[in-house]
Amino acid sequence: MSRERKQRFDRREFLRHSAAGLGGLGLATNLFAQTDSGLLLPTAPTPRLGKAKSCILIWLDGGASHLETFDPKPNAPAEVRGPFGSIETKVPGIRISEHMPRTAAMLDKVAVVRSMTSPFGVHNFGVQYVMTGHKPTPALEYATIGSVVAHVRSTVQKRDLGVLPANIAIPDLVSRDRATIGRGFLPAATSPFALGSDPGRRGFQVRDLDSPDSFGNKRSERRRNFANALDRFHGKNDATPGPKTDVDLERAYALIASEQAKRAFDLSAEKPALRQRYGIDHRANVHDANNIGQQCLMARRLVERGVAFVTVNNTGWDNHFNLETYNNRHPGDPNDEGTSALIPGFDRAFSGLIQDLEERGMLDETLVVVMTEFGRTPKINSIGGRDHWPNCFSAALAGGGVPGGTVVGASDELGEFVDSRPVTPSDMAATIYSLLGIDPELEVQTADGQPIRIAPIGSAPIKELI
Repeated sequence: MSRERKQRFDRREFLRHSAAGLGGLGLATNLFAQTDSGLLLPTAPTPRLGKAKSCILIWLDGGASHLETFDPKPNAPAEVRGPFGSIETKVPGIRISEHMPRTAAMLDKVAVVRSMTSPFGVHNFGVQYVMTGHKPTPALEYATIGSVVAHVRSTVQKRDLGVLPANIAIPDLVSRDRATIGRGFLPAATSPFALGSDPGRRGFQVRDLDSPDSFGNKRSERRRNFANALDRFHGKNDATPGPKTDVDLERAYALIASEQAKRAFDLSAEKPALRQRYGIDHRANVHDANNIGQQCLMARRLVERGVAFVTVNNTGWDNHFNLETYNNRHPGDPNDEGTSALIPGFDRAFSGLIQDLEERGMLDETLVVVMTEFGRTPKINSIGGRDHWPNCFSAALAGGGVPGGTVVGASDELGEFVDSRPVTPSDMAATIYSLLGIDPELEVQTADGQPIRIAPIGSAPIKELI
């Protein structure tokens, strides 16, 4: 520990103990911390850390409507209620969308947060805030939760991550409006490894893993040896200490050469009945549909093999017109059977994943999180859709020790604003870290040695879920 950091630590400990002694004087016993919103709030107690080994983030890209998924308003006026009904769930008194019957039947294994809130109603800022837990700033590019987990697992907890990357995105990681979303200030090794293709499509291949026959292992090894030789040459003329081989190159080569890695990405090894449970549709090569079911099945295969963090990026939720399209493949499809529809597709995939993990004895050690960048407006617009609405939206969690059948917070009668128990993306990030056994107060360093907390000061894990 550097002298400067030791002094900062000593000051922190002194203040903590001093604050405890103020109780006898009738003064406040909590230290107050500056939040990223500028508010002064008491520092949260150190959370109980969970034991989940990995996390699957199902990202509903575009801003999924909370009113059409986890927080319907059946008693609201028609212009708020929307075209879909709601159904009872396994948790008495809790209703969700009528197009999510499989999720409703297993909601006792799911925790729903109905009081997510954010100030950012544009995609780039909204995505950055939810994906990182930090409010965007031009001063620093923050790392996504997945990159932080990969970094902590490898460098702080010193875990052997094996051949497969610790942070994988299926088919890729969302990037909105040219916003950079990924490793941020962390090392390149923490970047999400993007498959580059939808596992649900015929002829699926992992980008940079399935090489053509003309580029075999021998050629790959020659390139590897040449790159390392060049690195060693520069190293002899460089006084900078450190290894004289490219660690990232070595890991990339090991991945390409590994038959174990290639088998991990082979969905054909799964039984047809299981693939069908998740939802499979090989016609999903039209429009911009992607097969969330097969993506979630791939995610299960990866965490089963030790991958720390997998992001399933399901696109198409930015729906400003005709909410009926949430339940249709896409407008004008003559073979519309609803198989690739957004809400039914998510319902099959999410419920199938939870059931599969439970049957394999993996649910307690795998955290599943469903998030989006914001919700949608309570009032339906003039073209039958809903617009961006960050003031109130929903998230869901399962596995990883999360108490199922829990509902955290509530929106008002229109789903317009948070009525109770507001939860920020910073709080959600702190919750995810805690459930994965990572202290949200942990500091990691930028390239220039600046310490950065992985969850912002003032954030607190959701106590109902820890």
